[in-house]
Amino acid sequence: MVVAPDASSVATPDSLAPPASLFLMVNTFETGGSERQFAVLAKNLDCSKFQLHFGCVSHRGTFAAQFENVPQFPLGGSLFGWRSLRSRLKLRNHLLGNRVEIAHAFDFYANLTLIPAARLAGVPVVIGSHRQLGDVMTPAQFRAQTVMLRWCDTVVCNSHAAAGRLSTHGIPRGKLTIIGNALPDEAFNTIGRALPQDGIRRVGMVARMNAHYKNHAGFLRIASIVHKHLPNVEFVLVGDGPLRSELEQQAAALGLTKHVLFLGDRRDIPAVLASLDLSVLTSDSESLSNVILEAMAARLPVVAYDVGGNRELIDDERGVLVAQGNEDAFSAAIIRLLSDANLRTQLGANARHFVEQNFTLDRVRGSYEDLYLTLLDRKGRRR
Repeated sequence: MVVAPDASSVATPDSLAPPASLFLMVNTFETGGSERQFAVLAKNLDCSKFQLHFGCVSHRGTFAAQFENVPQFPLGGSLFGWRSLRSRLKLRNHLLGNRVEIAHAFDFYANLTLIPAARLAGVPVVIGSHRQLGDVMTPAQFRAQTVMLRWCDTVVCNSHAAAGRLSTHGIPRGKLTIIGNALPDEAFNTIGRALPQDGIRRVGMVARMNAHYKNHAGFLRIASIVHKHLPNVEFVLVGDGPLRSELEQQAAALGLTKHVLFLGDRRDIPAVLASLDLSVLTSDSESLSNVILEAMAARLPVVAYDVGGNRELIDDERGVLVAQGNEDAFSAAIIRLLSDANLRTQLGANARHFVEQNFTLDRVRGSYEDLYLTLLDRKGRRR
């Protein structure tokens, strides 16, 4: 298992080498973690080193406007139907036409589309991605992806937890590269608050309302427990999706209607985080959470369940990890932190320092650039 080196320790490649033709592919342009990492990397790679090309399975989502002319390679509702096979052949021709030297798929459907097309096109370097634990996939999906990832030169995982899951299912450790998520520069900026500074203590969670494993229901049950001890605390939910109506009904049933804010999708997450006293994440499955990283950059301590890669981010110096499913312990941790402003300040400062040292855009971008060029050098393709 390879951990990407610190970019500052890597020698600069030959300045006379022409830009390498790099193709990056994502499923959609929604606001999920993989899509956001795709967008951050795509807009910040060094164009003197790489000639950039992009592709997607479906051109939809919030970020689509930023990638207007990106070609689609749809699967047609089936991974192995005629339309998906035709799309892979079309993608193969697209890669050949652009003389792509490095092909990197960012998520599940991109893996199953790009990897075989790149191998058919004879692309020298083929890279897959695994940015979740795999436990929210069906067994058939996980098996299909594992088979496909064996064809890669390397598989980028954003956490040791994700890499460990692939290793236990037969992907050689030497084929796994760990590069964490990049925080854009604006995540570290000091900005105004999205909510009024009115002396109300606020606990917030940022998560799309499209999957039960995000466990918004658990957040609301925990909020109900905290409310009994601290009745003036306000609970903030950021995100939207098909589960929102169900969650609003649950909040009403728990008597929390006046104490829970549903903010919907927001483009001003740093300003929302600046309005909170504490960030929490009740998700039952995480690889490396962008939400936790962004909260840490905003100097917020985080309370989360001890699942997946959360323990790679949170320790006693930066927040609180709680045994999965223990809602009483989770609520107790929230109450303790809300009752101790000095402790929140110290944990928040430690959290900020941690992400500044490990997850800045410069550091992560450098790790990707070095990975791409190192793999290309090994194939003897750099002039």
